[in-house]
Amino acid sequence: MTKQIDYNHSSLPSCTGSIDTYISHVMAIPVLSTEEEVDLGYKLQNSNDLESAKKLIMHNLRYVVYIAKSYSGYGLNLNDLIQEGNVGLMKAVKKYNPDKNLKLITFAVYWIKSEIHEFVLKNWKIVKVATTKTQRKLFFNLRSKKNSLSSLTSKEAQSIATDLKVPLKDVMEMEKRMLNLDYPIDETENDEKTAPIVYLESNEMMPDEVLENEEKNNLNKKLYDVLENLDQRSRDIVKSRWLADKKLTLEDLSKKYEISRERVRQIEVETMSKIKQNL
Repeated sequence: MTKQIDYNHSSLPSCTGSIDTYISHVMAIPVLSTEEEVDLGYKLQNSNDLESAKKLIMHNLRYVVYIAKSYSGYGLNLNDLIQEGNVGLMKAVKKYNPDKNLKLITFAVYWIKSEIHEFVLKNWKIVKVATTKTQRKLFFNLRSKKNSLSSLTSKEAQSIATDLKVPLKDVMEMEKRMLNLDYPIDETENDEKTAPIVYLESNEMMPDEVLENEEKNNLNKKLYDVLENLDQRSRDIVKSRWLADKKLTLEDLSKKYEISRERVRQIEVETMSKIKQNL
């Protein structure tokens, strides 16, 4: 049975006020595990459970913020970019298939980028995309006729060329421009910004991977800040036991500092306790 759940912006935290407050709010919402998301996906799929849909949306809003920020170089309001990305996220939730046993963001990033991308194209100074009236017409028609965000197949390109009554080579050239494969979209003006289309197909890490790396980097920075405030011996013992590529044993450190192995262990435990309190 097709799901008939109606999602709307009232389901989401508002980003029409302070953007910093909104971002702080959504970043405080914990990330769900794959198992939790899959379970919610089945509840939504099997019983049209609105609460499950809301949870899937709420716990993935942070990724929309991350993606929206990557489009901030076009002079557009970040609030608006996030709103559009949230629409994409809601569309992704509607289409989420828990049978794939994947995190929602793995699938949702396509829809989030698609919505933001369309918004950017409509609102950015996109007349710069093409240098002639014919090229602009081809650009907008090509955007509307493409069935996906991937490159055109030969058959699709020929069909579009026939419909628009333009040479196939013009379609292929504009396709290359749109995908930013060979050169900037506008070669005639000295625009420091690259074309929005560049974000659609990329080999960048998934947003959850980027955020996880950022969190790890922040944690590592805090850890090293704490370590720097320890005495030299305690710091060296912890680094040697936990952080070094070739970790030392209690016996190694006992000989190095001419103390008992038990004393080394005590210093290690005491130091780790201090570190945990400060992280």
